[in-house]
Amino acid sequence: MSGKRKAKTGHPRQADLEQLLAELTAIRMEMIDEADTSQAILDNINPLYRSSARNLLHYLVLRRRDLRPLQTCLAELGLSSLGRAESHVLALIDALLDTLHRLTGTIPPRTAEEPVGFSQGSELLVDHTNCQLGPPPPDRWVRIMVTMPSAAAEDYGLIHTLLQHGMDCMRINCAHDDEAAWLKMIGHLRRAEKAMGRSCRVVMDLGGPKLRTGRIEAGQAVIRIRPRRDRYGRVVEPARVWLRPRSASCPPPFPAAACLAVPDAWLARLRRGHRIHFIDARESRRVMTVVETTDHGCLAELEKTAYIVAATVLRTTAGKSDDAWHEASVNDLPPGERAILLQKGDLLIVTRGSDEGHPAVHDASGNVVTPATIGSTIPEAFTEVRQGEPIWFDDGKLGGIIERIDQDHIVVRITNARPGGDKLRPDKGINLPESRLTLSALTAKDINDLRFVSRHADVVELSFANSARDVEELQQHLETIGGRQPAVVLKIETRRGFENLPDMLLTAMQFSCCGVMIARGDLAVECGFDRLAEVQEEILWICEAAHVPVIWATQVLETLARKGIPSRAEITDAAMSHRAECVMLNKGPNVVTALQLLDDILRRMQAHQNKKRSMLRALHLAHTLTERR
Repeated sequence: MSGKRKAKTGHPRQADLEQLLAELTAIRMEMIDEADTSQAILDNINPLYRSSARNLLHYLVLRRRDLRPLQTCLAELGLSSLGRAESHVLALIDALLDTLHRLTGTIPPRTAEEPVGFSQGSELLVDHTNCQLGPPPPDRWVRIMVTMPSAAAEDYGLIHTLLQHGMDCMRINCAHDDEAAWLKMIGHLRRAEKAMGRSCRVVMDLGGPKLRTGRIEAGQAVIRIRPRRDRYGRVVEPARVWLRPRSASCPPPFPAAACLAVPDAWLARLRRGHRIHFIDARESRRVMTVVETTDHGCLAELEKTAYIVAATVLRTTAGKSDDAWHEASVNDLPPGERAILLQKGDLLIVTRGSDEGHPAVHDASGNVVTPATIGSTIPEAFTEVRQGEPIWFDDGKLGGIIERIDQDHIVVRITNARPGGDKLRPDKGINLPESRLTLSALTAKDINDLRFVSRHADVVELSFANSARDVEELQQHLETIGGRQPAVVLKIETRRGFENLPDMLLTAMQFSCCGVMIARGDLAVECGFDRLAEVQEEILWICEAAHVPVIWATQVLETLARKGIPSRAEITDAAMSHRAECVMLNKGPNVVTALQLLDDILRRMQAHQNKKRSMLRALHLAHTLTERR
């Protein structure tokens, strides 16, 4: 397209208008051809979604080309620049063609195609959202979903409070707890619904084939005990140590920095004022003084920092009348930290199994004799990896390149780690963003869990949905189970899932109710953190074209939920989340506070923005200049 569309007078030339007309006519014809070619697919779509599926196909045709030059020319004519076409693509093209025909003095051809109208597209999205997530609360059209902690099974008050403050969907993660706990959570919700006269959807998330790191051998148990000091390093409060009998686990009756198990007979000798001597793990001489004795143990105070390990020897005398030293060794310390420190350039062996991992082994000169090793939870995942492909650990905190593939393990060279290294722990996620894995989205556990989910949940979330085949398998298992059919949500959390989203949507539209979750945690690792904003925008556009609701998930107000104070970036992220039909909060000790803040943010933002459209309510700021005068 030529960028020179106007004559020097500023009026559009006839030739320019005719070229615009020809371009839009060609786009329209391609849209109709695409829908006609896909008729076999459309015939399988649920009647409730058939017009939405056609609109999705039209939108995909529109977005196969760079529209920016065309948008500029349309905007210069004061016409729609196609920037908000998602929910009614063909209707907008027809409106533009009608205007251009009038400007060129030509007669538009008649068409039998009945497009989704301007208001109809929004109405379809509202209907589909209500079907999946229930009716919206007063004065807020974006729903809020809250993930349940394990404690919710025994805490009716938490669920009652969440419902009271605006929870619209209760999410249960099937990767945690069991059916008994899930049933208690749902029971609490139903009781709270009845008490408040409110409704709330139950959403259950299948665990899926989450590839994780395996176990790591325990390190030497070490307890650090340190007194409280002021800014000058002076001790302002000694550290308190509870000494308990080895034969019984007696919790300290007073706040204590550490609890040590010692032989019963040795403990019985201790009296208030006795001094206990020992040499700690750093070969430092330390002394603590007994300040309180009870029938269940003794409390001692320590003025200097000490490191206690298993078999640390404690020595004391029985008093002035007994000069003999009495010794006791410390036992029953908790296991040491299970972690592997990895730095840029290190090698890591990832085994195809549950072998216990361990840190690198060094010789006396500090050279690596055996690289660090760690197991994995899904051995078959590594049958499809290739040399040179990237691998990420722990939500992208550590990254590397696969250097070698052997029969029972792969060798990874760490390429991404913070200065000083990062620790890799058990049960951390592993991502293979460029590997073409063909694992089914449904594990044996998921298939078993589906029986419970289909009976009790309003919505089932398919984790790691990567292909239309994954959606078909879910359909087949739900049909086999029979009975009530929950709505289906496709969790997009891999690069492959993102790339296959249109195909998966057209398959999911065979259900009577479906939606999409943007699982931004794994998705950011898979697609790259720098691309996450772009990727989530594309998902929002595609789903709006399909009139399918979107759930905006992962780390929404997470710092607030966990620590009580939100970051500025989190507030902005929460404000942007109103572009979706539902926003998910994760569990945390301050989740009720996070829910209240999110509710307030969403109510405020809907007065300013609806999807990509700015809502031009009156601005107080617009009056300030006049007031100054």
